[in-house]
Amino acid sequence: MKKRAFVFPGQASQYVGMGKDLYDNFSIGKEMFERANDSLGFDLRKICFEGPESKLKMTEITQPAILTVSTIVGELLMEKGEMPDFVAGHSLGEFSAVVFARGLFFEDAVKIVNLRGKFMQEAVPNGEGAMAAVMGAEYEMVDGICREASSVGIVCTSNINCPGQIVISGAAEAVKKAVDMLKDAGIRKAVLLPVSAPFHCDLMKPAELKLSEVLKKTTFRDLNIPLVNNADAKILNEGKDVRKSFIKQVVSPVRWSDSVNLLLENGVDHFVEVGPGKVLTGFIGRIDKSVERHNIGDLQSYTNYLKRCKDE
Repeated sequence: MKKRAFVFPGQASQYVGMGKDLYDNFSIGKEMFERANDSLGFDLRKICFEGPESKLKMTEITQPAILTVSTIVGELLMEKGEMPDFVAGHSLGEFSAVVFARGLFFEDAVKIVNLRGKFMQEAVPNGEGAMAAVMGAEYEMVDGICREASSVGIVCTSNINCPGQIVISGAAEAVKKAVDMLKDAGIRKAVLLPVSAPFHCDLMKPAELKLSEVLKKTTFRDLNIPLVNNADAKILNEGKDVRKSFIKQVVSPVRWSDSVNLLLENGVDHFVEVGPGKVLTGFIGRIDKSVERHNIGDLQSYTNYLKRCKDE
């Protein structure tokens, strides 16, 4: 029997206009945006629908925006009885996954990720941190070079996304040194990313401490669907473990490839990316081309998916 996982996207999946057709066509779309606006105290809906892109790309805006659209899609699927055996999310997306699995109230989650974005942005002054994408290299090689480059500052692997796609993060000088060393070692594609902060490394320690204080005061419930987390690539069911995972996640690498492989080991052969973009669908295809993959982020993809389910 097929097993299905719903996976929820992280930062960089946003685009101006996302969620508008869901808002226009479904009452749950209107409801979730109104609840988000009330919780945040600003008009998230207007920024999502109209931009400007520069504002939507601000970390503290991007995170609640993606979470809100992902939650709308998830609720629409749930209304139709489409339920997964597991959930997972990429960095920020883990919060969307936990909301879907009823471990966290939406209003709490949207406020938390707004603060999470602010804390991450504030942790490192502009220009002092950097991230780079490394294509076509093995993890062991990238990790080893990061260790060597650490002689000039913090740098480490921050996202292990799929075979041949690793992201490194840290102090700007150390990341640049690692990129130069990778190129000298024959890696042709190692490029600095246009990001506002060096996520998922030890430079995020101030953000981890601040977020920890917020999460300690937040109600977490046990999940009604098992979660495969980022920080450990383990299956979690209890709210207290999810809280710890969210804290650890801030400075730990996103072990996406390991998480997907764990889902595969548990019999998942059908992945649905729930939210804007197709990033995770692409990663999963590079991990295992044989599995069924779908992305649902707008009215058209939602309608197509339901039709496919009906026809099966």
